[in-house]
Amino acid sequence: MAGIVRQPIDIPSLQRYISQNVPEIKLPIDVKQFGFGQSNPTYQLTASNGGKFVMRKKPPGKLISKTAHQVEREYQVIHALEKTDVPVPKAYCLCEDDKVIGTPFYIMEFLDGRIIEDPTMPDVLPTERTEMWHDAIRTLAKLHRINPKDVGLESFGKPSGFYDRQIRTFGTITVAQGLTKDVDTGEPVGQIPHQQEILDFFKDKKYQPRDRGTPIHGDYKIDNLVFHKTEPKVIGILDWEMSTIGHPLSDLINLITPYFLKDETEVRHLPQFKDGATPGLPTESDLLGWYAEVSGYDPKPDITWGAAFGFFRATAIYQGIAARWAVRQASSAKAKENATQRHPMGKVAWKHLQQAREIAQERAKL
Repeated sequence: MAGIVRQPIDIPSLQRYISQNVPEIKLPIDVKQFGFGQSNPTYQLTASNGGKFVMRKKPPGKLISKTAHQVEREYQVIHALEKTDVPVPKAYCLCEDDKVIGTPFYIMEFLDGRIIEDPTMPDVLPTERTEMWHDAIRTLAKLHRINPKDVGLESFGKPSGFYDRQIRTFGTITVAQGLTKDVDTGEPVGQIPHQQEILDFFKDKKYQPRDRGTPIHGDYKIDNLVFHKTEPKVIGILDWEMSTIGHPLSDLINLITPYFLKDETEVRHLPQFKDGATPGLPTESDLLGWYAEVSGYDPKPDITWGAAFGFFRATAIYQGIAARWAVRQASSAKAKENATQRHPMGKVAWKHLQQAREIAQERAKL
C-alpha cells in the first residue's frame, strides 16, 4: 500500500528530529507514501532494524480550510485513548514546528492488519463476517462509553448542543451553496427541496435526541478500521481528523448507513444488506442490540431521526460539490457526476424525515 513519495519531505531534517524525540525508531529510515491519506499526506517510515511506523502531516502550502487537516487533534485523541480499551495505534510524538519538514506532523505505530473497503466483507467466511461486524460495533460502543474528563479530553469539544451546531452550520452553508451560480450559464445551483421544512424539523427540540457528549470519531466506518490479520477483531481505528465531543448517534448512523440503502432505488442500492441476503451479515437489529449492551445507550428510539439527519448532511455535501463544480473548482468528470446526486439524495433525506416525524408524532400521542 506504500510506494513512491508524491509529496517530498526533508528526510535529513526529519531524522534529526527523530534522533532527539523518538528513540524507538532506529535510524536511518526508509520513507514511502501511502496511497490513502488524501487530506493529510501519510507516510510509512521503516527503521534500520525493520520496524515500521506511520507519519501523518498537514499538506504543504496555504490551507483553504481552517478546520480541516487537524493532525494536532488526531494526535491528541489517539494519545488520550491509549489509556483505554479502545484500540488505537500508539502515538509517539507530535511536532508542531514547521521548520522540521514544512508542516506539523505526528508519528504513530504501524498496525499490520487488514483494511477492508467493502462493508459486506466478501472475502471472509460467514462466521468471521458476523464477528468482524460485531467487533466493529463493540469497538464503537467502547469509545462512546468513555467520559471525556477521565482521559483528559474535556476541552476537546463542547459537551452539549452537537446537533444544534450541526443544524446551524448546514443551514448556513446550504443557503450559500444554493445561491452559487454556474460560471457559464449563470444558473444557480438551487436550494435543497423542502429545505426550510427540513431545518425546522431538525431544530425542534422535542424531536431531537437527548444530548450525550461522548468522544466521537466523526467518520467511523468499516474502511477506517484495521482488523487483525487472521482473527475477526479490530486492532485499531484510523483517521481521527473529524473527531470531537458530540452525539454517539452520528457515528453509529455513519457505520450502519449501508443498511439504510438496502431498499433504496434513488441512490446507491445495496440489496446485499437485506436480512439473510449475505450469509453471516448481522441484521440492523443485531447491531443495535450489541451496541446498546456495551455502550449503555439504546439508540433504537433515535435511529430514524439520526438517519434522516445523516441523509440531509449527505445532500448538503453533494450540493457543495455542485457549487464547486459551478465555479469550476472541481473540474473532474466524477465531480460533475457526484454533483447530480444531490437531487436523489435529497429525496431520500425527505423520505426519512417524514418517517421520523410520523414516529415522533405517534410517540407524542402515547
